[in-house]
Amino acid sequence: MTNNDILRRLRFIFDYGDSQMMALFAGGGFNASREQVSDWLKADDKPDFKELRDVQLAIFLNGLINKKRGKREGEQPEPEKKLNNNIILRKLKIALDFKDEQILEVMDLAGFPLSKHELSAFFRKPGHNNYRECQTQVLRNFLRGLQIQLRGSSQDASDSPVES
Repeated sequence: MTNNDILRRLRFIFDYGDSQMMALFAGGGFNASREQVSDWLKADDKPDFKELRDVQLAIFLNGLINKKRGKREGEQPEPEKKLNNNIILRKLKIALDFKDEQILEVMDLAGFPLSKHELSAFFRKPGHNNYRECQTQVLRNFLRGLQIQLRGSSQDASDSPVES
């Protein structure tokens, strides 16, 4: 799953328009133009398609956290220069103010049950003995379950089979 795929899915899940997407980038500290947002949301095979870099997705996710939870006091967090699925899942957990049980419910909705121990391994520090890398399949199914929960729909035009 690319950063652009994640951005497209989040736009669909939360039903954000271009103006709202631009506001989320601004909330994370980057003033994205309508053209930039449009190019990031285009299908990969379109000529105007632009790849969304990790730092840009981190900015968007920080903006989503600020919108959903409010800006934290003091200095704002620096966007990560390199993202992985564990960081993306953590940022979505923070933005949605989800507890572990709520994430597990979302995963069940997608037909991808996880145990609480498996889930907690994704949120550990990389050097920890029980740390586990979040595979693309897990993140994809989390987004699919979130879509089912918030939109009441298990399919959209861009949804592909959940196998990896």
